[in-house]
Amino acid sequence: MWEQFIAFWVSGSWSSYLVRIAIYFLVAYLIHRLSGRIARRLLRIRSLASKRRKLRPDRQKTLTSLVGSAITFLAMVTAVLLSLNMFVGGETLIWMVGLFAAAFGLGARPLVSDFLTGIGFLFEDTFDVGEKVDILGNEGVVESVNLRTTTLRAGSGELFVVPNGEIRIVRNYSRGSFSPATVTIKLDADDLSRALPILEALGKEATLLLPNLLEPWQIISQSGAIGQQTELTLVAKAKYAMGAEMRPRLLALVHERLNESGINLGD
Repeated sequence: MWEQFIAFWVSGSWSSYLVRIAIYFLVAYLIHRLSGRIARRLLRIRSLASKRRKLRPDRQKTLTSLVGSAITFLAMVTAVLLSLNMFVGGETLIWMVGLFAAAFGLGARPLVSDFLTGIGFLFEDTFDVGEKVDILGNEGVVESVNLRTTTLRAGSGELFVVPNGEIRIVRNYSRGSFSPATVTIKLDADDLSRALPILEALGKEATLLLPNLLEPWQIISQSGAIGQQTELTLVAKAKYAMGAEMRPRLLALVHERLNESGINLGD
């Protein structure tokens, strides 16, 4: 191998080889620049082929980023292999690639794990760009996903860069089926027997008065204690991301209905 390299260098044909190498990497760079467009075209063809299942906009953006980075990686690897093929034969090149892959796999296991997990994201709909998730205790909105890393923007502004190989458990807030809208009220103990039937009937009525309420609430006592006053918890489920907006409406509705019945809320 080294004899071939010295022979071609001495022969003076090295300039033509340099030009070819430059062309290879220039083409790879151009593919890298166009990888986003190529990825969008490929996904558009895929969506046309499977009309039954349309990709969500967030999922399409995520796949575009992943496919684009995969195209860039393949273009660069191809440029390197074509350049090496000018100096060594095909069998020697295969042997070198195999040896390098084995050494690279042993010495850079975390990096290999990152790329393999990133490839897995192409087929697993775990999370998408724009969704709020919790990864490794880091909570934020997914800003970008590529083959090696996932970036999260925290609510306080920090940017988390998480290697894909470290992602094992994902808490996806954006795919919850409901949001809790639980409220707590205090009543005089003397009014408890009158308040319970009113609250039970109101729970069924509230699903009609408040469209974002998914089902009648449950009435529980978390402490189980009673004195001059008792504390009741109304466990309610609202449509996803509507829990905070629903709580004041629930409190206003409960206060109004109890007040009409002459039942005052405690302090």
